Amino acid sequence: MTDTAREYAQEKIAKKDFSCAKEYTLSMFSGKYKIVILYHLGHNGTMRFSQIQRLLDHASHKMLTQQLKEMADDNLVDRREETINNGKAVYYSLTDTGESLIPIVDDMFSWGKNRLASLEVSSDFN
Repeated sequence: MTDTAREYAQEKIAKKDFSCAKEYTLSMFSGKYKIVILYHLGHNGTMRFSQIQRLLDHASHKMLTQQLKEMADDNLVDRREETINNGKAVYYSLTDTGESLIPIVDDMFSWGKNRLASLEVSSDFN
């Protein structure tokens, strides 16, 4: 299922009528796991689908597949298939566009970490 913020952004772009750059930027992150996927691909490099799935232990296969497909459609990630031992391995990496979002993702991570500390909420984030 496509996220409504992303759907709205796609409609605005199709009409060549997008008046809010902030709203468009946020639509690239909309989706339950996209920002986490961006963070890990940005810091860990190319990853197999199974590696990403292990990081997101609450994500269903279907949900993760959908999120990654949308990110590929938005040119944030590159999807590459390889045949290995008569099987298929799927690899994901950031595109230049996806890479350009990493400073924003890192700033959001830092802000959240600092805010949680100020609220005296313990976290195990790196």
